[in-house]
Amino acid sequence: MNNPTEHPLVRAHLDAVDRYTAPLSAGRRRELLADLCEHVEGELAERDPVDEDAVRQVLERLGSPRQIADAALAEEGRTRPEPETDRRTTLTLVFAVLPMPLLLIPVIGPGLALVAAIVAAVRVTKAAQWTRWEKTRATLLLLSPILATPLAAVVVASSTGLSVIGVLVACAVGFCPALVAAYLLARSAARLRTAALIVN
Repeated sequence: MNNPTEHPLVRAHLDAVDRYTAPLSAGRRRELLADLCEHVEGELAERDPVDEDAVRQVLERLGSPRQIADAALAEEGRTRPEPETDRRTTLTLVFAVLPMPLLLIPVIGPGLALVAAIVAAVRVTKAAQWTRWEKTRATLLLLSPILATPLAAVVVASSTGLSVIGVLVACAVGFCPALVAAYLLARSAARLRTAALIVN
């Protein structure tokens, strides 16, 4: 293996550090990962072939991804995101996607859908597993139906008139960003859980 940083153990280690340091700026994370790569390459440069035991020893001396992330985050007064239980994450995601089926309930459906989106946004902001940027983006997407639905209704009304079907179409379009938020949150939570499993 010409490049020691391409070793599967090293890649897993660096990926876990990258995930755990998500609250840092992208530039700071790149700098940290570049330093770690340089250190690993320096330690393993004179070993040919690079065997797994040598890689493990270098990584142990480097410190676990959690230790590295905690030290880097502490320098900037931040903390590492921790995965929530599957049950809590699932409940948050259910509230995020619930608005779409609630729209099918006549009269009270749109109101219930908005309440579900607000509950999802509150749950997201209180969760420790998502970064500040992920929370901000998800909250904006979850609450965007407040503006997107009336705008969609205006567009539908101007082209076909506002019938019951038109209202449902406008609501469905307006609540699509909530589905995008749920997808992004689920993907992020899965990556964090995977990183936690790798290093445990």
